[in-house]
Amino acid sequence: MNLLQYRLGAGVEAFTARRDSVLPYPVIQGHQVHGSRIAIVDRPDLTREDLEGYDAFITDIPGIAIGVRTADCTPVLLFDPLHRVIAAVHSGWRGTVSKISQKTVCLMGEVFGTCPADLRAVIGPSIGPDSFQVGEEVVERFRDAGFPMSGIWTDQGPGNGSPMSGGHHIDLFKANRWILEGCGLKPGNIQIYDIDTFTDLSFYSARREGVGCGRNINSIKLI
Repeated sequence: MNLLQYRLGAGVEAFTARRDSVLPYPVIQGHQVHGSRIAIVDRPDLTREDLEGYDAFITDIPGIAIGVRTADCTPVLLFDPLHRVIAAVHSGWRGTVSKISQKTVCLMGEVFGTCPADLRAVIGPSIGPDSFQVGEEVVERFRDAGFPMSGIWTDQGPGNGSPMSGGHHIDLFKANRWILEGCGLKPGNIQIYDIDTFTDLSFYSARREGVGCGRNINSIKLI
């Protein structure tokens, strides 16, 4: 089935489905808009239309797989083994700037009693820092949002003529780790699968293929 499977502990399954994969079971997904709205999934028959405009999903119901669609954006999957709660977060650069993962962790605490120190997290494949070339306006958005720029931003200068060389680059893996650690997750409980979807042809990449390409499905389910 060509799945990248994650180990988050007993009682949960999580994976990223690569290009042309067949999902092993239905996965509830929303119609994502690069925003920061979070939905509580409380029944198994919710559709993309029901979840219009949501970019993160939380549930405590076993057997319901929730997921987010990515094609260079960063997926973040969360598991609270104490309260048996999971979340799937779509965190592209706009979602990262708005700290959607932090907002999701906070909502898990408010609704289900989750303590961030108990959470286990996966930061899945997304566009890598060497490929994520951005303009000055994106750099300023991260700077204005308080990110540690020395840790996530590089200026590669004029470049060497190869694709994505030179200019400003942002490391979304490190940016999302910083968010999670900042809201109380233990560093040892955060796994980063720093696979660059732009260079790894087994994953869809909107920057490489255009925005009309397929999507990588990132799923988590309580069992």
